[in-house]
Amino acid sequence: MEREIIALRGGGDLGSGVACRLHRSGFRVVILEVEQPLVVRRTVSFAQAVIDGKATVEEVTAVRVATLAEVRQAWQDGYLPVMVDPEVKVNAELKPDVIVDATLAKRDTGLRCNMAPLTIALGPGFEAGKHADIVIETNRGHDLGRLIFKGEAEPDTGAPTPVGGRGAERVLRAPCEGTVRHVLDIGAVVRQGEVICRVGGRPVAAAFDGVVRGLIMDGRSVPQGLKIGDVDPRPVRTLCYTVSDKARALGGSVLEAILYFRNRAQTTA
Repeated sequence: MEREIIALRGGGDLGSGVACRLHRSGFRVVILEVEQPLVVRRTVSFAQAVIDGKATVEEVTAVRVATLAEVRQAWQDGYLPVMVDPEVKVNAELKPDVIVDATLAKRDTGLRCNMAPLTIALGPGFEAGKHADIVIETNRGHDLGRLIFKGEAEPDTGAPTPVGGRGAERVLRAPCEGTVRHVLDIGAVVRQGEVICRVGGRPVAAAFDGVVRGLIMDGRSVPQGLKIGDVDPRPVRTLCYTVSDKARALGGSVLEAILYFRNRAQTTA
């Protein structure tokens, strides 16, 4: 099997789950990120390598790189390279076989079908046949992970899927514009009403008993209303440090899309 090159936009928790599966399947993956990623699930996001230089998720390690030579060296060393390149400028020289948009931006990010032999987009905001060759459904439910060859994914509901009977109250949002200051961190067990962090000096508290599953970096300046963290009602700390079921499902769907495209190309050759 040829080791195709895959440029993956977005190293958040879902994109990182996709990257893990592709990397372990033998593909050469480079993750493209922004200079200041606002990552909530930092413990399972390769985007954190932009800040720390290195990030490990389930024994797969990503390293920050700046040049294509460093990208290739990372591959040779068994690492996932992470490059700051939100506009996919590297595309012209790297010529990836596949571009995957895993930013979950829920809007047109500039991805187009002609940017690579195969383009794949996750979630709403993309139309199959226009923005990407294949769109993948990201909404939890019966169709999660479905490959869409014509049309779009389900519209963004704006509400998180309930976990343990908890829905919107799982999400921590900035009560005002300001700087995030941690009181607790990811993995901490919290009680209802306990302060998890402060934004601009204003407290952000847990709405119920649980575990802090995600929390944006300490010292980050954020606008009012931005998602800055989440609390999981399940008292299982290991869930904070492993790829989620949704990320694994989407990783399998991206792998399916790539193999489908390859098999179709071989059949029609």
